[in-house]
Amino acid sequence: MDSMEKQLNQYHTAIENYLSQCFLEEVSQKQLLSAMRYSLLAGGKRIRPILTLEFCKACGGDWRGALPFACAVEMIHTYSLIHDDLPCMDNDDYRRGKPTNHRVYGEATAVLAGDGLLTAAFATLSHANVSCDRVVKAIQILSRCAGYEGMVGGQVLDMEGETRPFSSEEIHRVQELKTGALIVAACLLGVVYAGGNLQQMDGAKQYAQALGLAFQTQDDILDVIGDFQKLGKETGMDGKKNTFVGLYGIERCKQIVQEQTQKAADALRVFQAPGILPELAFQLAKRES
Repeated sequence: MDSMEKQLNQYHTAIENYLSQCFLEEVSQKQLLSAMRYSLLAGGKRIRPILTLEFCKACGGDWRGALPFACAVEMIHTYSLIHDDLPCMDNDDYRRGKPTNHRVYGEATAVLAGDGLLTAAFATLSHANVSCDRVVKAIQILSRCAGYEGMVGGQVLDMEGETRPFSSEEIHRVQELKTGALIVAACLLGVVYAGGNLQQMDGAKQYAQALGLAFQTQDDILDVIGDFQKLGKETGMDGKKNTFVGLYGIERCKQIVQEQTQKAADALRVFQAPGILPELAFQLAKRES
């Protein structure tokens, strides 16, 4: 096992252990908590919380202490997937190889499970053993990146794109908000927890923006040529949407993935010890799921 795989496994184990302890209370809303845990513990690559932990480490911080920040981002991400899969949005039947939340628990409970995870994310941030000013900064970043100025705003634009053709600028704007904003939050939160400087914040943001563009472009490619068994969800679901593949074609999209991945790696020059961040970017560029 190489050093990167070993580090990723260590992070993944810590994240799963933390998340598995969430929402175990004996309360009357057992069905709601069951629905929240169903999607939260459904697996996945945990890329966003891993980015938080690795940027914390790159800034000289204790990555284990940053787990509340990292897992708060994962709760936001999971809530967005539950809502994204709903019949009123993408109407998907499978997520990570399992029936989507609303197929198991019904639409109303799925909506509330997403709401529960969204609000729980900020409670989780507050559990971090770090100064209050860093917690407040984290709340500011995550709320902005997840809300109408970020992910939620991107989702609205994405749905609008089902009714009319988008310009190149509009397609890039959807990606920047819907996918990119939460990746930016994940990277910045790691720097914030560790008390990183302004140069490190800027480097983390540049890395995240390039990585987010590469990530979404690869997603668009996989929606066309991917395999259900590897993806854990149906392909061809974005046929009516404005995508990078529709804008540029498969071959140009492959080039964009490589260009943006290199851009992400170059942004790490402000870190003396960027750890696995460069290699992780290049690994994600080759992903098939």
